Amino acid sequence: MLYLIAEWLGFEGALNLVRYQTFRAGATLMTALLIGLLIGPRFINMLRVRQGKGQPIREDGPQTHLAKRGTPTMGGLMILTSLMIAMLLWMDLRNPFVWACLAVTAGFGVIGFLDDYDKVSKASHRGVSGKVRLLFEFLVAGVASWIVVGQINTFLYVPFFNNLGFELGWFYYVFAAVVIVGAGNAVNLTDGLDGLAIMPVIIAAGTFALIAYLVGRVDYSEYLGIPHVPGAGELAIFCAAIMGAGLAFLWFNAPPAAVFMGDTGSLALGGALGAIAVASHHEIVLAIVGGLFVAEALSVIIQVFWFKRTGKRIFRMAPIHHHFEQLGWSESKVVIRFWIISIVLALMGLATLKLR
Repeated sequence: MLYLIAEWLGFEGALNLVRYQTFRAGATLMTALLIGLLIGPRFINMLRVRQGKGQPIREDGPQTHLAKRGTPTMGGLMILTSLMIAMLLWMDLRNPFVWACLAVTAGFGVIGFLDDYDKVSKASHRGVSGKVRLLFEFLVAGVASWIVVGQINTFLYVPFFNNLGFELGWFYYVFAAVVIVGAGNAVNLTDGLDGLAIMPVIIAAGTFALIAYLVGRVDYSEYLGIPHVPGAGELAIFCAAIMGAGLAFLWFNAPPAAVFMGDTGSLALGGALGAIAVASHHEIVLAIVGGLFVAEALSVIIQVFWFKRTGKRIFRMAPIHHHFEQLGWSESKVVIRFWIISIVLALMGLATLKLR
């Protein structure tokens, strides 16, 4: 909104700063951070009053988690509120990528909210049926994919090679939807310890802020040999909003957490990262940068598959962060080491921009 106002006024004087995506990215980050910090305490108190017993804690999980009973969930509402206000203030709202990513963030947020509400109201950790959730996730992702692919080509680009891509044709729509849904659920599975999911999301968002900015610039994309996507640079501002809102949430989610983000936040943030990766034509790089999320999702898939086939478990408990807890690692040790892994993976993802 502010960008359109500044443009209408001719970017006169100090308003000329609004012309630059880098300035608006920084402003968006700070706006989302300040809004999140301001609304956080009242938001948490409201959730605590309305939810009573808070998020249900699994009896078969690590015993240390039983002390978290009474902690409210749906903190993702706080993240989405600060993120969307900041985004709508500073982004160019004529950009179709903005609305595609917003559709995924809001749509997945609603799906996650309904799941959280079902868990809290029924005092059960089961929530909405997985099949129903996936159906609506693919519907939202399908709409977003249609918007995004309408602005780009249907090539799947391979990192480490100069503009090497494979034409997927109509299948790219399906592929894009799978990336978005997969990213949303992978982040959702990672959200199991205080601060575990939100910091890797912030790291991934920071990484894709740079990637989106570079692919949106024809000069930088040509120099680096990466696909140029006109208009994708605006998504750097979207990533900055995720970072600011995520940092504000981490302030309250740091151990011991005063609030959990719940599926409301994890599904929305993961889906947003997937949509940004598709729009910037760096879907494979997302698998590298978000390698921690991939590992968490694979640990669940492998555990379920192997248990159904043999009746035995490969991991002591899935997702894999619980496996390390069962091995005797403290919660803070698991979280901090997973953060370190996320930073290393982000650096590896950025390395793909130059190693071609």
